[in-house]
Amino acid sequence: MIDISTELAGLKLGNPTILASGILGVTKKELEQCVKNGVGAATTKSVTIEPRKGHETPVIVETPSGFLNAVGISNAGIDEAIKEFSGWKSKSPLIFNIAGKNADELSSMAKKISSSGIRVDALEIALSCPHTPGFGTLAGQSSPEATKEIIRAVKQSISVPIIAKLSPSVSALGEVAKAAESAGASAINMGNTAGPGMVIDIERKAKLPSFGFGGLSGPAMKPIAVRCVYDVYEAVKIPIIGTGGVTYGKDAIEMFMAGASAVGVGSAVYYRGPKVFSKISNEISEWMESHDYSSIKELVGAAHGR
Repeated sequence: MIDISTELAGLKLGNPTILASGILGVTKKELEQCVKNGVGAATTKSVTIEPRKGHETPVIVETPSGFLNAVGISNAGIDEAIKEFSGWKSKSPLIFNIAGKNADELSSMAKKISSSGIRVDALEIALSCPHTPGFGTLAGQSSPEATKEIIRAVKQSISVPIIAKLSPSVSALGEVAKAAESAGASAINMGNTAGPGMVIDIERKAKLPSFGFGGLSGPAMKPIAVRCVYDVYEAVKIPIIGTGGVTYGKDAIEMFMAGASAVGVGSAVYYRGPKVFSKISNEISEWMESHDYSSIKELVGAAHGR
């Protein structure tokens, strides 16, 4: 009997696929459809304290090996998001993703969510946006010191598990992960898009996306993401979500062996369609059966030789 269920920060997932933030996570209806299509847990798009228009279009550019995106954290703000995602009844956990300019903003949003009474199974803190001034890496939030300050402040404002979403583009990644763990994070999402990178429209002599640069996602991201997961697993004891380039079941197996307990799935929705979560889960099961594994736990960290 093959068991592909997994546990993450006390949350039980029927399978290890998690919808990555920013992909189909704008409305509750979209997330509910992802559940119907087999996702193990669903993550909202990043929400900020005030509404944001985001960057001018085009905000996403396809490359031969993935996508560059610079959306600019467009969203309706925390108050509207609380209304939108209220009434979540699915058996699959809801992960609420928030982004802020500082610890005070993020703590304030966490308090709003906590006092609203809506069901939120985990709170993901976006510390790693690579393309929006004032947020993430462009606000210095990926240092160990800033990470610790933010996670500690949010931890005091809400009781659900906190997931720290880290950047693959920072140095001393293990130290950043340790800072998140020491401040009270229950899990690490490793990670966000890489880069930033740029495309040139040679006909218009113009930089793309319109913001001038963007974060890289998709298949080209996977080797970087696997290495980051490996490094974080060496540094912390809390569970890890491996995000970046997971498109097929074998990609997920790599992430597990590097140290992930679950995998974030984003660009693969474009490449393989909305039922990609079920497809990846089935491929994981088939690989495990053919290699005599019975549970995800047997695979987590297997490449570390422990």
